[in-house]
Amino acid sequence: MKFKRPAQDPLEINLLPLIDCLLFLIVFFLLTTTFAKTGKLQVQLPQADGTAAAAKAKPLEVAVDARGHYAVNGQVLAAATPEALRAAIVAAAGDSRDQQFVISADGKAPHQSVVTAMDLAGQLGFRNLGIGTQNASTPTTP
Repeated sequence: MKFKRPAQDPLEINLLPLIDCLLFLIVFFLLTTTFAKTGKLQVQLPQADGTAAAAKAKPLEVAVDARGHYAVNGQVLAAATPEALRAAIVAAAGDSRDQQFVISADGKAPHQSVVTAMDLAGQLGFRNLGIGTQNASTPTTP
């Protein structure tokens, strides 16, 4: 009697269950991971009590309006250029560089105009630089 040998199945590794488990683990780790917000700049702004310091002398005030035009101690400059601003500051301050230098800028003033005024104050040697603000309780006029 001749017995028939059972046919052997070829050996192979079934990777489908392994791939399913790996995909499940990847999804699980993606859902439970907390991503750090490194792209955002977190700034802690300083607080002010709103009290004015005792004034030693009359400060030199540079005002910047919403269009970027300058005024030095209330006198509007004909040109809104750094050269005209420098000449007006030198004329108003004279040789005194210890007086307070206050920049009062409109809330919608161009940033470049304010930075130009600050840069000129530094170049001319002013050490007491301040930014003019108003209290939140003070009503604004349109």
